Amino acid sequence: MIPVTGYAGARVAVLGLGRSGLTAARALAAGGAVPLCWDDTEAARDAARDEGFVVADPRRDRALDDVAALIVSPGIPHLYPAPHPAVAAALAAGVPVDNDIGLFFRSVATADWNRFDTLPRVIAITGSNGKSTTAALTDHILRASGRPAQLAGNIGRGILDIEPPEEGGVVVLELSSYQTDLARALTPDVAVFTNLSPDHLDRHGGMGGYFAAKRRLFAEGGPDRAVIGVDETEGRYLAGQLAMGPGDDRVIRVSSGQKLTGPGWHVFARKGHLSEYRKARQVASIDLRPITGLPGAHNHQNACAAYAATRALGLAPRAIETAMHGFAGLPHRSQTIAEAGGVRFVNDSKATNVDSAAKALAAFTRIRWICGGLQKDGGLDGLRASAGSVLRAYVIGREAAQFAMQLTPETEVCTTMAQAVARAIADARPGDTVLLAPAAASFDQYDSFERRGEDFEAEVRRQLAL
Repeated sequence: MIPVTGYAGARVAVLGLGRSGLTAARALAAGGAVPLCWDDTEAARDAARDEGFVVADPRRDRALDDVAALIVSPGIPHLYPAPHPAVAAALAAGVPVDNDIGLFFRSVATADWNRFDTLPRVIAITGSNGKSTTAALTDHILRASGRPAQLAGNIGRGILDIEPPEEGGVVVLELSSYQTDLARALTPDVAVFTNLSPDHLDRHGGMGGYFAAKRRLFAEGGPDRAVIGVDETEGRYLAGQLAMGPGDDRVIRVSSGQKLTGPGWHVFARKGHLSEYRKARQVASIDLRPITGLPGAHNHQNACAAYAATRALGLAPRAIETAMHGFAGLPHRSQTIAEAGGVRFVNDSKATNVDSAAKALAAFTRIRWICGGLQKDGGLDGLRASAGSVLRAYVIGREAAQFAMQLTPETEVCTTMAQAVARAIADARPGDTVLLAPAAASFDQYDSFERRGEDFEAEVRRQLAL
């Protein structure tokens, strides 16, 4: 655990008692603070009481008197579409509002670091799509190369639940826009921006607010090295803001699909090959096509970002390449779960928006596409350019018929996962890929994208009798 510093003897309110909230309360207590815990659900409050924490409603009159800060869990709105009443009360009372990410960055470096020959490092990764795979791949490369590493944040363990990093250790963080938006301290050594596409717009007041939340990691964090995906306008703008000139190698520009030129530091993938260029000369290259855990151009972008982040820490290209071949991929993210009769079954339940589903569709040919669910704002027009390899779409979800009407490929309304898998298996021929890439949230039928992916895998195995 990372004990929180700077609040010894102070009362600190904690709002939201899920994984990050309870861990923050424990870390505050370990640092000598007095946590005052609250959650809108009674079961969560009872769990906090069972651990011995004081439970106090921050919305009560004068409840925030003598409170040093309010620590908010990422799922709780702090600005848009409207602040949670407890957050509004803190803002009105002038009480600083922070989250566990801010607490981590203010607490991770200690006096013990003075004895280290090689200081610990923090790599923080944000973006719309690919950040989980990029974070997991970065962690995998570091471990395979002999560097002690811990994976935390929006993936892996709660950030304050990890062990204090030791000599030469690396903490790899996946950070959502909810986390970067609110953290009062953001000081990574290497910061990574994968890409940007519309998501969580209600929580950020639109696309500009969403980008601003991501940008805070770089503008306020001041990383030693910034790895920036430049395939969108926002990434190019961010790279331009951070670099002092074309040859500034503190910014590593990353792309999937275009060759990057110029005197700076570039990592890009084209036609399945990763290339690293510095000062307009090629330094290294990797053939990504045989790496089964990284299929498709979107995963090649993730590979470029992880490669650049680990190169920024001094790892050798050949060591990175060797490690990549051992990466199995993440569950529910372009994950091959079975092959039978020449048909491949791929679980990409994490493709919860149009952009991520389009990237999954572009990674395969001859696709039997299982899609549908709770549709997000913006419609499905963004899928048209990527649907050329779809032989038929099998649509699930409570609004399956309405979802199907927006698709250009031949569709079949199935509603349930069991029926969709059954119909896809019946139609599939050798060389086909049955792909779950919903392009929608799961909450109309499942409580998480993980549960949806697990149901897909269970139905595939049941119906194939694997």
